[in-house]
Amino acid sequence: MPKSKRLLELMLTVNRKRKFTAGELAQEFGVSTRTILRDLQELSELGVPLYSEVGPHGGYQVLKERILPPIAFTEEEAVAIFFAIHALRHYSSLPFSAEASSALKKFYQFMPQDVRDRIEQMRNRVDFITPTRQASSPYLLVLLNAAIQQNVILIDYVSKDKRATRHIQPIGIYTRNGLWYCRAYCFQNDDIRVFRCDRIHSGVPSDTKPRDLWHMHLGNSPSHPIEEQEQLALFAELNKAGVQACEAEPGLVTQLHIREDGTGWLEGSIAKKDELYFAKFFVGVGKDVTVKHPPELLDCIKSYLTELSCHYSFS
Repeated sequence: MPKSKRLLELMLTVNRKRKFTAGELAQEFGVSTRTILRDLQELSELGVPLYSEVGPHGGYQVLKERILPPIAFTEEEAVAIFFAIHALRHYSSLPFSAEASSALKKFYQFMPQDVRDRIEQMRNRVDFITPTRQASSPYLLVLLNAAIQQNVILIDYVSKDKRATRHIQPIGIYTRNGLWYCRAYCFQNDDIRVFRCDRIHSGVPSDTKPRDLWHMHLGNSPSHPIEEQEQLALFAELNKAGVQACEAEPGLVTQLHIREDGTGWLEGSIAKKDELYFAKFFVGVGKDVTVKHPPELLDCIKSYLTELSCHYSFS
């Protein structure tokens, strides 16, 4: 077997095995132990993170930050991946900010010159606009890992009116309009809550026993408390612009119905505690939406409009 092919297969093998001895590899590849030792040295110099242990139970291990085997991409796939990572530059915080920057640099460095030239022509002609936020969210990776492993963490959280510690079990994190949010089970409130990640000032492991929430993820977890709460029946008419506005609101998109002409309506329910939030949303949409009921929401909209009128009144 040619050396280049043996090195490639050896890289795939050590990534798969994670722990092995030189003798085991020599037998598997049909070469001497000395040859395998030289090959392992070359892999180490190429960046494969190998760690050796001496003694009767020694051998080699691949460190946790192992290198993935080579993957062949088409030119179009390479350009697509480059721009997917490039689009993240608008975010001040990312779960893997340093890694994304490193991956982009490596990807670009090893592209053929003609592909680089094509990207240079495209990079200022394709963009994914996201509002640039000053708010920093340094605990994104902590929250994401806790969601993946279903661990409970203790956070120091600053809301609009108070600062408190919370034991939460994250379900997932997502970004919207340049801000990061964490949907999590809150043990203090015994329900599902959404936390602004930039308002989390610390996040450490908690001794609290986690709940069995493995079945929950961002696609199926409720945005309202697990325990039943008072709901208000919602119905609103929408013109085409109103439909587009409601398509961007996660709390309403499942209640959106669209007609063939592009107009539509909202039919469903909202939590009474979210009355003011949706009142502000519908005021922002303006005449593109006409809320028919519930009367409680209509009263809340009128009250909010009165406050705005007083705020901007001129004497």
